[in-house]
Amino acid sequence: MTKTGNAALWFVDRHTTEGRGDKVAFREAAGAKRSITYKELSDKSAQVAGAFAQAGITREDRVACLVLDQLEYPEIFWGGLKAGVVPIPLNTLLSTSVYDVILRDSRATCLIVSHELLETVLPATKDNPYLRTIVVIGGDAPAGTISYDTFMQDATPCPAIDASGDEIAFWLYSSGSTGQPKGVRHVHSALRATADTYGAQVLGIREEDVVYSVAKVFFAYGMGNAMIFPMSVGATTILFSGRPTPVDVLAIIGTEKPTIFCGVPTLYAAMIAHLENNPKPAADLRVCISAGEALPEDVGTTWRDNWDVDIMDGVGSTEMLHIFLSNRPNDIVYGTSGTAVPGYDLRCVDEDGADVAVGGIGELLVRGASAADGYWNQRDKSRATFEGEWTRTGDKYELTDTGRYIYCGRTDDMFKVSGIWVSPFEIEQALASHPDVLEAAVVAARDENGLEKPKAFVVLKQGADQAQVQDELKEFVKEKIGKWKYPRWIEFPADLPKTATGKIQRFKLRD
Repeated sequence: MTKTGNAALWFVDRHTTEGRGDKVAFREAAGAKRSITYKELSDKSAQVAGAFAQAGITREDRVACLVLDQLEYPEIFWGGLKAGVVPIPLNTLLSTSVYDVILRDSRATCLIVSHELLETVLPATKDNPYLRTIVVIGGDAPAGTISYDTFMQDATPCPAIDASGDEIAFWLYSSGSTGQPKGVRHVHSALRATADTYGAQVLGIREEDVVYSVAKVFFAYGMGNAMIFPMSVGATTILFSGRPTPVDVLAIIGTEKPTIFCGVPTLYAAMIAHLENNPKPAADLRVCISAGEALPEDVGTTWRDNWDVDIMDGVGSTEMLHIFLSNRPNDIVYGTSGTAVPGYDLRCVDEDGADVAVGGIGELLVRGASAADGYWNQRDKSRATFEGEWTRTGDKYELTDTGRYIYCGRTDDMFKVSGIWVSPFEIEQALASHPDVLEAAVVAARDENGLEKPKAFVVLKQGADQAQVQDELKEFVKEKIGKWKYPRWIEFPADLPKTATGKIQRFKLRD
């Protein structure tokens, strides 16, 4: 019985039959300027599927993809789905030891790696009992590996296999903001679910759009931005393999003219700081979005003043694949995460699982069709996170009487001062609004009496006087949000520990 739930049919092959075959699907920014049309992507992904078969990599085999944001990425990802092979996009900024853990945990039989990343990952492949094939994109392929060109050579293109929408399509590894990454398994139908909800009804993506996402494709947020949403309508995506510094990102906005820009709060703040002393490029931006961390109110309003475009802040997760709670066009309230994306249901619950009243703080639960199928080989964590149709986010939120949600912090990051819950994010927002502050993170620390109080880690803008600003920041927070919420201690590191997706790793600050 035919199922035809293979996501590659709708996201890739459909465009050729609907007359968009000659439309550029992806183009690389800076340097090479390579591009690929939807018809070429359809053909190339079919060839990748054939190359997997030729190499003996068969249905349900896992393929680890340690690949920079380059044209080969969509070829491999959609080729994997066509073959029934399970691609696993990997964070490109991890250490050798973490790659070793992930490769062994996933039991990937094949690793496809960009040459620039080979030196880091290659030691992790030694004595791996599962890996049979290592494919290198670009550069020389050392002994024991083969080049991507050789891998593809003489491969007979294969059509997409028949698959159920409930079949596992790909894995993602969680970002590890609270510890060891976990393998998150997603099904074919989840891709279309995010496109039909956030992509169509909040982002409002159009065929004529050009999209640039600073979040890389290996990140769930980046995958939606750079592949799922543009490919759902036949739009064009700009890929940039380099590190997204404010200088490079602003150059891309000026030269590549994206109409949709997908950023993260830390980068928005850094770009705003850069523009204080540098000219703003001409741009064609019509939509800007943010996720990964809650967007500070001051960052949103300053960006709007600079560009005359709002930032739609939203909340998503690896477990839900993309954004399920968001501000939306003409309905933006900075300092809030917005309202439920159409197609998703939300609840805030207390420690006993009861819904909290308006104005109360509780853990956010979400229900929607893009939820993951569970964690790989972590049954206890799967049962704790996926409760029937509901998924626990691990985030604490306050529900307002207008139906909007205000981010308070990760469940693990919340703490009480004088018996009252304190939101680290509220203090961080207050600190970040000071003109000398680039970014801030707040954790709980114990005073001489063993009581928990806020401790801040503040990254100052260039030229700020640390000695002068120390006491000033404490008074600033007292006046802005309350005398008992000010940080008792402030440290001034050069930067904050973050995952590659821009999330602050507060557990490292606590340690």
